[in-house]
Amino acid sequence: MSKKRISLIMLSIMLMVSMFLSACGNSGSNNGSGSQNGGTATNETDKNTKNSTGDAPKEGVTLTAWIMPNSPKPDKDFLTAMKPYLDHNPNVKVNVTVLDWGSAWTKITTAATSGQGPDILQLGTTWVPAIAAMNGIEDLTDLVREVGGSDTYLPASWKTTMIEGKSEVYGVPWFVDARALFYRTDALAKAGLDPATAFKDWDTFKETLSKLNGTEIEGQTMTAFGVPGKNDWNVPHNIFPWIWAAGGKVLNDDNTQVVFNDQTALDGVMYYTGLANEGLVDKASLEKNSSQIESDFSDGKTAVMVSGAWMIKNFATPEEDGGVAGKTAAKNYGVAALPAGPAGASTFIGGSHLTIFKGSKHKEAAWDIIKYLSGDEAQLAYSKLSGQLPAKKVVMDSLKTDPNYKALVEATEYGMSYPSIPQWGPCETALVKYFGNIWDIVAGVSGTYNEESIQKQLNDAANEVNAILNQ
Repeated sequence: MSKKRISLIMLSIMLMVSMFLSACGNSGSNNGSGSQNGGTATNETDKNTKNSTGDAPKEGVTLTAWIMPNSPKPDKDFLTAMKPYLDHNPNVKVNVTVLDWGSAWTKITTAATSGQGPDILQLGTTWVPAIAAMNGIEDLTDLVREVGGSDTYLPASWKTTMIEGKSEVYGVPWFVDARALFYRTDALAKAGLDPATAFKDWDTFKETLSKLNGTEIEGQTMTAFGVPGKNDWNVPHNIFPWIWAAGGKVLNDDNTQVVFNDQTALDGVMYYTGLANEGLVDKASLEKNSSQIESDFSDGKTAVMVSGAWMIKNFATPEEDGGVAGKTAAKNYGVAALPAGPAGASTFIGGSHLTIFKGSKHKEAAWDIIKYLSGDEAQLAYSKLSGQLPAKKVVMDSLKTDPNYKALVEATEYGMSYPSIPQWGPCETALVKYFGNIWDIVAGVSGTYNEESIQKQLNDAANEVNAILNQ
């Protein structure tokens, strides 16, 4: 890649806004808790656990880790997961800074250009190619075999550790964000629906929603489907699974041209948005974000929503600790895969990777910690603390014994991620704008809802994204 092209990419990605950041982690249920904090580890030792990877530094070293608000108590949860390692290696200290999602991109790109940053850096899956193109993170290609390499992780996750079309690896998957349907089991029972077949495909899904619409539980009438609209940072992640299930794609095979505006993609968008147009979604929800939709589901206002593994933890967490365990929904929910479209089932796969900052003076020590966090025990421990899916397939598969996690884990087998290219950030910013316009049309705020009006928004988005791709 030429220096001129890298400069153009850097100028473009610096224009990104925080709305698309959920691709990197989870829903807004946790994102709002971010602030910059330092953390220290406690000193109790678990002698029954093998905690050193064998390459820990022998001399005293203090590392800095920048992470995102992956959980309600992100710095504490990170250090809790690190505790066995730190107890076994008292000469290693880790200071944790939690970056707010809204300011993280600016802080990270500033660090990448200045060379002044942390040792360990969490990056969302859509961010790795851009920061790698800026020469802001280490090439880990010769090291990743020590954590199992590509076979250890989901293909959709592993491909985002690289710049598409190149072989260098810049990150190690830490956790996975996958989406599935959450539904009220009591509402399905009252409507006489079988969860095993209710969400099988697009036809049965629409029939299920029609039967659920208006169901009354505990004196409250439910809308069938809770769908966030234009004011959600997840806008592309909410729509693309339906495009993929229809058989559509984001870009062509060599990532030089948009194809998300072809007829197949339009069919997927029309099916999904049509659910709202047909009255199966409260159009007032189209002004809400994912956090608000999750709250509506928890409060019994909707019977079905799309969310991720963090909701399972939320349903198990007492209200005094920020969860919703005391609500009726927490005792009456199930999880199912998104319904299969004409091309099969699909879902969005995001998450975050661990990387080593290029300017780090403690790269070997940083890698040792990444290796530890990539171990089975640490992966499972952090998953339980954060409510995220572990990145390692073998650890993720161990969660299948829980019927709620089972659906999410199985969904990752056919989940898809975005093209792993440096330009994706500004591309996604454009998609947030035009896909948001689609929801304005559906809500009746702007224009008339029909194929022509939706096609125009897809075409306008395609023109802007194509311009970014061809800078």
